[in-house]
Amino acid sequence: MTARVAAPADPRSRTDGLGWVTRAVFGDERIALSVGVAPPPGHRAVARYAVVPSLARARFLLPLGAPRATAAALLAYNALRPPKVRAVRAALGVLARVGVVDLAPFPRLTVSLPEGVGADEALLAGRLGAALGEAAVHAACGVRPPDPNHKPTLQLFAPDGRPLGYAKIGWNPATRALVTAEAAALRDLPAVTGAPEHPAAPRLLAESTEAGRVVALVEPLPPAVRGVPVDDPPRLAAQLAVSRRGRPPAPPRPLAGSSFARRLAAEAARAAAGTPDGHRAVAAVAALTDRHGGTAVEFGHWHGDWVPWNLGVHAGRLVAWDWEHSGPDVPVGFDLAHDAFQRALVLRGEPAAAAARAVDADLERHGAGLGLGPAARELVADAYLLEMWLRTWRLADAGAGWNAALHPALLDVVEKRHSG
Repeated sequence: MTARVAAPADPRSRTDGLGWVTRAVFGDERIALSVGVAPPPGHRAVARYAVVPSLARARFLLPLGAPRATAAALLAYNALRPPKVRAVRAALGVLARVGVVDLAPFPRLTVSLPEGVGADEALLAGRLGAALGEAAVHAACGVRPPDPNHKPTLQLFAPDGRPLGYAKIGWNPATRALVTAEAAALRDLPAVTGAPEHPAAPRLLAESTEAGRVVALVEPLPPAVRGVPVDDPPRLAAQLAVSRRGRPPAPPRPLAGSSFARRLAAEAARAAAGTPDGHRAVAAVAALTDRHGGTAVEFGHWHGDWVPWNLGVHAGRLVAWDWEHSGPDVPVGFDLAHDAFQRALVLRGEPAAAAARAVDADLERHGAGLGLGPAARELVADAYLLEMWLRTWRLADAGAGWNAALHPALLDVVEKRHSG
């Protein structure tokens, strides 16, 4: 592989969101990127993007040269977006459909390759298009500030605007682990999504590992999918279907001696070896077992990020996406607990202690629908909150940094619950 060509105004040298995204998407050393100037000598342009609205405030990379694909990048799944974002995208989408975006004075990002190097060889979008069997694909990408926990996502469209897929890019240890986990979950789900009440899920179309990146190409959602309201009541039957994966209910087992408890203990021990607060997690796991070790609960899978913004409805059926935190062998009720916790933390802006109380309230209100008695509800709440702190530690340990809303506040909450 030849050395990267330093094209004039290459945005990969920037320290903002545009630099972060272009480094992840256009990582091949042979690719030259330039803004507002011709490709370097010996190169030919293979794609052009509008940087919207400006280099300094970039929010989108919109493909140029195919108005229907440009419009689709703005309009597809717009009903799932917040009202203000939806309005801006709708207005731009109408203009894009008639070719106005191609003529608008947005900065132009030119992607070029040396003569003899094919787009399906060097460009991620080209390789993904080849995996889909599409002769031509156009990729769009959102731009957001650099964040070690976020994954650039390419939206792939055919020239006529048909959505072809979404490619999540894991570029550091934290995001590579998340993309790998989602690919594994989606690979297994087709065997169970036909079970009664199980939500539909997008299929995994392709996956690859290359140059320090893990890429999962996921099927597009149905065009007519609509998001569930943020005040939608818990979908208990769907949560049970996810947990049981088409199988009959599993017999309850005590927390003590379970593989779940052993995993918590092992992760807490690793946290203790790597962070000053890890010893508190070790003590919290021991306290959890002392308090709830004899309580029997059903164990099963969970979605891992069951929240309204990861759920929709299509043709009367629930659809769930973003399975990157999915996993097996957790107490049934974790998805209900997570839904309550995140609604409080994210939607209402409440602190971790208040979000923990929301978990207790939702388990009290709805836990019986999951077969949870009073002792099991207490176990699920305490175990879930500890699981969430360990997730926070895992992401931090993988380079994503600490979530300030959850650390150390959530660990404080866990300790107070065990001492109460």
